Order: sequence, then structure tokens, then C-alpha cells
Amino acid sequence: MHRISLVCALLGGGAALPVTAAHAEVSASESPDCAEGLCKVQMTAAQVLERAETLIRAGHYGEAAPFLNALENAPELSMQRQFLSGYAAVETGDLKTAAKEFRAALVNHPEQTRIRLELARVLMLQGKTASADHHFRLAAQNKDLPEDIQRTIRTARGILRNQRAWSFNFDFGLAPDTNITNGTAATEVDANLGNQSVPFTLSPDARQKSGIGQTVGTNGTARLNLWKGTKLVIDGDFQGVNYKGKSFDDFNGQLAIGPSFKLSEQASLTIQSLGSQRYYGGKRAATGLGGRASLQLNLDSGKRIGLSLDARHSNSGFASGYSGWQLGAYATYEQGISKSFIASATLFARRDALNSRIFSSKEFGINMGLGGELPRGITAGVSGGVSRAVFDAPFGLFSTLPRRDTRLNARLNVGVRSLRVLGFSPSLTFSYSKNMSSLDLYKSDRKRVAFALARYF
Repeated sequence: MHRISLVCALLGGGAALPVTAAHAEVSASESPDCAEGLCKVQMTAAQVLERAETLIRAGHYGEAAPFLNALENAPELSMQRQFLSGYAAVETGDLKTAAKEFRAALVNHPEQTRIRLELARVLMLQGKTASADHHFRLAAQNKDLPEDIQRTIRTARGILRNQRAWSFNFDFGLAPDTNITNGTAATEVDANLGNQSVPFTLSPDARQKSGIGQTVGTNGTARLNLWKGTKLVIDGDFQGVNYKGKSFDDFNGQLAIGPSFKLSEQASLTIQSLGSQRYYGGKRAATGLGGRASLQLNLDSGKRIGLSLDARHSNSGFASGYSGWQLGAYATYEQGISKSFIASATLFARRDALNSRIFSSKEFGINMGLGGELPRGITAGVSGGVSRAVFDAPFGLFSTLPRRDTRLNARLNVGVRSLRVLGFSPSLTFSYSKNMSSLDLYKSDRKRVAFALARYF
């Protein structure tokens, strides 16, 4: 058996690469040049790729490694090399390397369904159920998949929903903000005193003010088995922003706990008790206690419908007029629109039945969003919404008519999952909100940019 040195013509000529040729039969077109028991053969990048694939198909992963290494000099074949390297790694039990190679292949080719399916399989084997389900869901958007593959994906996602035990995300960063008070740009407002209108100068704390905050956020879910078809679901999240001084610091958290019932392979019902706490300006702003019920239907081809009802009693630390019941109803529809993007739309209705009718209101609106993966490991999402709020009674000091608001919001997020520092990936989020109120005191316009590092577990 000769020892062959492959002089790979990958970039118009490359360095010699010695390999053991136990399975590297040389075709006539490759014209080996042999001398003193050593043969050299000129191979194109395509021939090297073909040889590597042949060896991997035959299960000769070790012998395929030198050919895969040689392909590092052929950037135009990087996706194929990464896929074959990942496949060889998973077949030899190296799941970490396999996930790394498959993710690298998807960085520039997020449309490659076969690679996404292999990554989902690896993540499933690693126990990363949420990430595996995400990639299975995106893969299911490919309408060209055979029915048996679609059926396998549905089965895998069903298994993942049953196995999913926990998830946790953490981020921190800086957020320049044009309106940390969420106040009006007006310097004075008119107040009704008897039969005349008198202008009042607003306190600086009630007016728009810019600043830079330090942000931190966490959210997580735990799903614990109770009995067959029933799990105990614990959801928690915390968001905080700290500004210079204490007047406008904002920290709030929420915890929900309760059982989730599996109604069918596609449907589940979750009923939870919940509690929330918010501190603003160093003072207790609101303490909430209540419950929520959520119904989720997972349909074919990555479609999902969610229905949710939320009811809680809020106790304000500022004034009793802000205390009372807060009720909400939400209907969400999600659907994949490509091999790497998911669109969503949410209709909602909220009712604040507070102790003061001046601050009690009804609100109806819609939020829409689109998110997914772009080349080079970039994730992106854009969302926007509009709502209309009508208050129960007029704020007599400022108007004889009840307050009416039209509220707009928009958000753009870009992250680079392919870039990691100690497991953290950078992201940039721009958010915009505008409240067009019938009362000048409540008109506001706010822009915020958040630079953050995030880690997903």
C-alpha cells in the first residue's frame, strides 16, 4: 500500500498534505506521480470533497479527516466541509464539535434545511430542548420536505415539548434614552380654575429628560413533572434600569407558578398564580397578585395559536387611586414565512378598573412582529403596534372630557449569535414609543438604544 501525498489544487495550487490512503483509491484521471514508495496526486477541490464524502458515507471518519482539513483552503466549499465535519463529529459522539460545525455552516447559509435538521438533532441529544425545538420549527417551513420528514419533525417537537425541563436567559448593557421620565416635552399645561384656564409650569420631574441607564434582565422557565400529561410550570422574569441618582430607577419582576395540562399532542392548557413587584425611583410603585390561564395550540408547518387571560389586583405604593384590578385578554398567531423567519400577530384588550375612575381605562390594540436568522450568524427582529385607550372619567383639572390616548410602539433588534465572549453574544436594540393624548400632560415621545451582552442557556 502506497503512502500518498495530496497536492491539492484548491487555490490554484496548495501545500502538500500527507495522508494514509487505506481508502483513497486513485482514479486514472488523477495521474499519480510515484517515486521511492511515495505517490503524489493532483486533485481539485471538488475531487477532495467527493473523496471525503465517500469515506464518511462508508463510516471511515478518521480517514476522511485529512481531506476535510485540506478543504479549509477552499472557502467556496466551506459549507460542505462544515456539514461533513459536523456529521462525522456527531457519528463519533463529539456533539460539541458537531453543533459548532453545523452552526458555522448556517451562519452564511440559514436556508439550508438539511443542516438545520442535523443541528436540531444534535441539540436534542445534548438536552437543549428549547433550541432544538426552535430549529425543528424553522426547518418545518420548507414546503419541499417529504411527508415522512415532516411527520418526523412533528414527532420530535412533541417529544421535546414533553422533555423540556428549563430555560434561562441573562443580559446586561447600557441604554441611552431620550425620555427616561416618559414625560411630556411641554413646559406648561393649562388648568381649569372655575370659568378660566390658567397655565401651570411643570416640574422638571414631570417633563421629558434624557439619560443613560445601566440595564440588566433575566427570564427563565422550569417545567417539573407532576404526573402523566401534567407538569408544574414556573416562569420568572426581572428587568431593571439604573440611572444617575435614584429618581428614575425602574426595577420590576414577576413570578408565575401553576400546572400545565397536556390536552392532546398539539394542545396544552396552563393555569398559574402570579405575583409582581415594581420599584420606581426607589419607592414601591405597585404590588400585584392574581392569576392567568393560557391555551396553546401547535399546528402543522410551525404554526401556533395562543390564547391568554390575565387578572391581577395591583396595590400602588404612590396613591390609592392607582390601586385596583387589571384584566387582560390576548390572542396570538405565529407562522413561519420562510426557512429562517417567523411572523406573529397579537390582538389584545386590557381593562384597568382602579379606585379612581380618572385613571381607569379600556385599551384595545394589535402588535405584529417578524424575527429570524440572517447570514453571518446575525439574528434580527422587528415589531410594531398600535392601541387606543379610553379613560372612564375626565381629569377635571385639565379637561371636561375623558382622556383618550393613541399609543404607538416600534422595536428593532439585531444580535450576533456567532460572536461570543465568555458565552455572551452582543445585541443592539432600538425602541420607539409615542403617546398621542388628548391631554398635553400625557403626550410623550421616547427613543431608546440598548447595547447589551446576552447569554442563552
